[in-house]
Amino acid sequence: MNYKKCLNKNTKSLQGKVAAITGSTGGLGSAICQTLCELGAELILLDRNEEKANEQIKNLTALFPTLKISFIKVDLLNFESVKNCCEKLKNTKLDYLILNAGIYNVKREKTSLGFDNVFQVNFLMPYYITKTLLPTLRRANGKVVAVSSIAHNYSKTDENDIEFLNEKKNSKIYGNSKRFLTYSLFKLFENEDSAGLTLAHPGITLTNMTNHYPKAINWLVKIGIKILFPSPKKASQNIIKAMFVDASKNEPQWVGPQIFNIWGKPKLKDLKTSTNDEIEFVYSTAESLYKTIAD
Repeated sequence: MNYKKCLNKNTKSLQGKVAAITGSTGGLGSAICQTLCELGAELILLDRNEEKANEQIKNLTALFPTLKISFIKVDLLNFESVKNCCEKLKNTKLDYLILNAGIYNVKREKTSLGFDNVFQVNFLMPYYITKTLLPTLRRANGKVVAVSSIAHNYSKTDENDIEFLNEKKNSKIYGNSKRFLTYSLFKLFENEDSAGLTLAHPGITLTNMTNHYPKAINWLVKIGIKILFPSPKKASQNIIKAMFVDASKNEPQWVGPQIFNIWGKPKLKDLKTSTNDEIEFVYSTAESLYKTIAD
């Protein structure tokens, strides 16, 4: 995939547009930010690491001197931090909200809200942010781009264990949280008229989330991923394309690599990995959890 050709084909100028992105300092997030700057967008970095964010601002403004960029500290493990972030964004112009932050293969712990940390970071807080900021997005006819994962299809939802607390396999724990995010947002936007949603996934690429193998083999895995799979810069084009496509069908769709969801150019495809009954359950659970924490 040729980066420049892909960019020219799938995008247009974002001059005058404001894009907020969670997880902005990670490997994929940094690549997304770089492209957004090339397209002329104003950036709002939503990240927990203030030091990295400030360094990122310094580097981006050196490359793009006229860039408008700001930072709001937000830790998705801390609900008060998330609420404060939403309060700061409520009265801003917001054309795009990119839900990119996520965690994988971390020590599982209960958050202050009482939820599993993987479930909260990858699903519950992104859902809360989206629903809370919907009025803001509607004012600008804005769009949410949610980063999902092929891991969402590694298992089905368990109505008796929505957080997969009894699951030990990290890929399924992570996949379950992405499954909740994917289908709760689809249902939330199903009849939305003034704001849009596109789901996207980058395929497999080398980021901090793939840095979880034992030290003895981690270096070998990194080399393998670099050789076999797209770089974060190329993988990020799936998320960038998702900003511009029309995914307004009533059936779930997402943007991802065209070949086996791993390699190739970004392509909008139907997402047929769940039943209507499961989607309804995921959405009703999301709404119930939102009401609980919002109240």
